[in-house]
Formats: sequence, C-alpha cells, structure tokens
Amino acid sequence: MTAIDEIKARIDIVDLVSQSVELKRSGRSYSGFCPFHANSRTPAFAVFPESGTWRCFGECNEGGDIFGYVMKKEGWDFPTALKELAERAGVELRPLSPHEQEQYDEHDRLRELLENAVVFFRHQLLNTPAGKSTLDYLHQRGLNDETIETFGLGYAPKSWDAASNYLKEKGYSEDDLLAAGMASARDSGGIYDRFRERFTLAIRDERGRICGFGARTLDPEGQPKYLNSPQTAIFDKGKILFGLDQARRAIREQDQVVIVEGYMGVLAPHQAGYKNVVATMGTALTEDHLRLLKRFTRRIVLAMDSDAAGMKATLRGLEVARQTLDREGEIRFDARGLLRQEGRLKADIRVSTLPPGMDPDDVINRDPGEWQRIIDAAKPIVVHVMDTLAASRDMDDPKTKSEIAAQVLPLIDDVPSAIERDTYRQQLARLLKVDERTLLTPRGGRGPSQSRYQPRRNPQAMAEAPVAVTTPQAAIYAREVHILGMLLRRPDLIYHIDRHLQENGLNRIQRQDFQHSDLQVLFRLTRDALNQDESEPLNYVLNHLSADMMPLADAVLETTQNLESFDKDVLEDILRGLVQLRTRGISQQLDHLRFLQEAAQEQGDLRAAEYQKVQAQYATLLGRLHRAQSQFINPSLTH
Repeated sequence: MTAIDEIKARIDIVDLVSQSVELKRSGRSYSGFCPFHANSRTPAFAVFPESGTWRCFGECNEGGDIFGYVMKKEGWDFPTALKELAERAGVELRPLSPHEQEQYDEHDRLRELLENAVVFFRHQLLNTPAGKSTLDYLHQRGLNDETIETFGLGYAPKSWDAASNYLKEKGYSEDDLLAAGMASARDSGGIYDRFRERFTLAIRDERGRICGFGARTLDPEGQPKYLNSPQTAIFDKGKILFGLDQARRAIREQDQVVIVEGYMGVLAPHQAGYKNVVATMGTALTEDHLRLLKRFTRRIVLAMDSDAAGMKATLRGLEVARQTLDREGEIRFDARGLLRQEGRLKADIRVSTLPPGMDPDDVINRDPGEWQRIIDAAKPIVVHVMDTLAASRDMDDPKTKSEIAAQVLPLIDDVPSAIERDTYRQQLARLLKVDERTLLTPRGGRGPSQSRYQPRRNPQAMAEAPVAVTTPQAAIYAREVHILGMLLRRPDLIYHIDRHLQENGLNRIQRQDFQHSDLQVLFRLTRDALNQDESEPLNYVLNHLSADMMPLADAVLETTQNLESFDKDVLEDILRGLVQLRTRGISQQLDHLRFLQEAAQEQGDLRAAEYQKVQAQYATLLGRLHRAQSQFINPSLTH
C-alpha cells in the first residue's frame, strides 16, 4: 500500500468534508451546499463514502478525492496537500534525504525562533510603559485588540540587545539569530537587534507559518519608515503577500483579491469586514505573487494611492521591475508587465485609485462603505492608464493627443484578446476625439493592415488565442500545444490514445509527433510520469522541468484549464488532432519523395525505384490515417 492509499484509508471523507460543510445522509451518499460557490437553495454537493470521492453537480461541476477537496478548499498544490493530510493521518511519507532533513529541521528551528520573538514583542507591547504608548498609537489608528492579536502585532524596545538576550536565554545561538533575520552583525564582531523602537507585525506565508517580521518606526524622523526581515532561508518578500493567511478563505468565497501597499492597508479593511485584502512589502507585484494568487482567484484589484498609480509609473516595463525588486519603493505600478501577466494567467487585473493623500485605513476610518465603492470602481489596466495620462491635460492640444496615443497604443498591442484591443482602441479614439482609423495608420502612409500597432504574435499568444493564428506553422504549434496541454492534465489518456491508434494500425503517440523541441521535452516527461509511482504525474513533470521551461509549461496548461475530468469528446479531440498532424507530416514527406523521385528519374538514378517503394509505404500509411480520421470524427470511444 502506498502512502497515498494509506492516507485515504485512514481519513474518512465524510468526516473531512463535514468540518466545513453541513452534510445530510441521502441514501448511500451525503449531500449539502457546495462550499466553492454561492448557493443556498439547491444542495448540489455530494459525498460518496464508498468511493471516497465528492462532486458538485451545480456551478462548479468539479469533483475528486480527499486530496482534491483540500487542494481546492485551501488553495494547496498536491505536495502540500499530501504533507498536510499525511500529518493528520499519522502516515510517514518517504524519508527525506540527509540534506533535505537537515534543511527541513533548520527551517523549523528558524520558525520556532521567530514564534518566540512574537511572544517577546507581544509582551513588550502589553506589559511595558514604552509598549503602552505604542498600543495607544495603534488604538488611535483605529485598530482594536482583536486585530492586534490576530496579526501578531508587538513592540520592539529601544535596545540594542533586548530581543537577542531573550532569545539566547531560550537556547538560540548568535548564528541562529542572524539566520532568522532577528539580528545584524557588527563590523567589530558580535550582533545587535535588527528591530528597535518599532511596532512589529508577524509575517506569515499562505499556510500561516511565520517567516519574518515587518516593523514601523514611531519616530517621525526615523529611517527607514518600514523595515522588513532580510532575505533568509524562509523569508523572500518577492514571494510572500502579507495577510494572505488571513485572507485566503475570503478571497476564494468572493472570487476576488485586493492588493494594497503596506501593513496598515491590510489591517483596517480586515477589521471592517473586508477580509480579501493582502499587501506587497515594498516590492512590485511579482510573477511569484501572481502565481500564488492564481491558486485562489483570477480576479485581482490593485488599490493604489494616487502617486503610486500616477503618470510616471505607468509605462515601466516588466524587465525594469525585475531589476529593481531589491530597491524598496522603486516600483509601484508596472502596466506593461501586468498586462502580459494578465494575458498569460488569463486573469482580470484592475486598478482602483485611492483619494489623494489617503491610505486604505484613512478611507475605512472615514467611511467603510467608501472602500467598497472604490474597489467596485476599479478599471482595467489600459483604461486606468488612459485616464491617468489624460488627467489635468489639455485634450485639445494635438501634441498631447499624440503623446498619449504613443504611450497607450503599445499597451493595447500587448492585450491578447482581439475584442478587448478593438474596444480599448475605440475608447482611446473617443478620449482623444479622433477618428479611430488614425490610431491604426502610422507615419509613412501605410494602411491599417500594416500598422506597427497590430498585435505581435508569439507561440504563447497563439496557444491562448487560436483564432488569431495566421500561418500554417503557427497553426501546427497551436495544435501541438493544445494536445499537450490536455495530456499534461490527464497523462493517463495516453493509454487510451495508444490503444485506439494501434487498433487502426497506427503507431503509439510518440515524441516525434511534436515538431517543436520544447514540446517534445514536455511530452517525454509526460510519458515518463506514467512509468513512476512516486508522485502525481503532473507534479512529476513540473518537478523535473528546468526553471526556464516552467513558463512554457504554464502557458501550455493555460490552454486547457477548463478540461473536464474525463469526456469522450476530449479523447476524440486529441485523436483527431494527432491524426491531422501526422497526415500533414506524411503529406509533406510524400510531396518531397515525389520531387526526389522525379529528379532521380531525370538523371537516370537507380534510387528512383527506392523512392517509389518508400512512397508506396507512405501512401499506405496515409490511407490508414484517412480511415482513422474519418472514424475519430464521431467515434464510439469507451474507456
């Protein structure tokens, strides 16, 4: 019995689901209201104890086992769900290698140290005179005691060694304190406390595990105003969003996340009942942040202050953002980078601007309802940039119009959807009060079809929007991406494909069916994933990909995100597409062979007979492909 089988045997799915869903027995199964979408009338959620599975027959139309349930509910990937359920079931997973065990123990020790620091800072806040003045300040900012406790607020005293001495008494060494980011090294030797005379916040990852601290000075002249833990083995501010551990359930329920800047921007909305708010920590919104949020929702709102969302920041590129991640406060709004990520993740990213000079807590304290109105008024990225550039400008000045068009049209060019591009171009034309055709005709008199503002094509965009494919080669790549995307999600379909191909006298699906090397690598790993039982196939593929191949895997998976768990139409689609690819390839080779045969005959070359023999073999194969293709149009496929 594998560890997965043992976990399933020890954890009753009814008990697991009952923790978050009120179930009622219905014959041999249980029913209730689906926890993944709003519904209070029809109990369309079913749990089947005999098979250990669940399914929503309503809006979600999804199902799975205990792992699928916690993955969807908690936003975990499979390795995380496996680890968590193994701990709950008391099942020991594969022993870690000595290096992995050492790293695991080290991370646990660092988190244990930081939890002790939370206790120290909280004691200083609640039980010391300096802490009381800090607590009064937090109350004046509108925070109540429940919020202060929920987010682990505390006070770091005005001392060079108070926290270090406390933690040393707990048995931690100076090396431990440095590794956890709690202390800094002196040039002359020794250490000193990193956080001093500041209120502190515990920063936790999406699973609630502590990984660092944020701290704000109370001295008006103090610098820096905000101070985070340094980069450590467990803290990377480019991958962590403050408050996500508290917000993830609300994000999933509302299918929306609001991203603000600064810790206070999370605390006040959360306290007012707007619990789907998270914050970046002095960095741009990174690819890692977006990947993390993608587990919970694709609807993202950036709540920017009026300066951060202003004109100077609208056209910063993604490359610039990457180069400045270590410079706090440098990047606040990266329009082009966000548009590319929005298209790649198929997200809906919008921007809302706070009133001038106000932070989220200022808005909440003035009128909690105003916060919701601001979020509801969020605009698509391109529209936000249009309005920002046009604000307080003379829109009758031809130079101003030309300048705005030059800045906005490249953004429209980056939008993958043709419908959205046309809509934004119409809006820009109305804003500038010009004929829309002038936005399609660049200098030099070229026609609209030659406009340098026409959308650029790339393999990823073609995979995401097949209707925009314009070349045969692009069409082949898009077809290969589509097939591979379905196989990545359901590698076991390869067995069914092989059987149907062989029944028609055709070879099994193989790496050579894909013309492109990058896709061949993905297919080889997918086939390999079926020949191992250490992990789920998709996780096996992703874990064995190099870092530079990960964006391709993400793009391929995006093309099939709505794939049903099993549908005979899916199998038919793969078979038909595969036969079409093979048919086209064989046809090309036949054409080439005919050319070689004719040339050989003209020159009296004996190889003409060999070419004719191979040509006959190819023709036979082509006949089989045509027969198979006609069958796969409306096959009677079973599994």
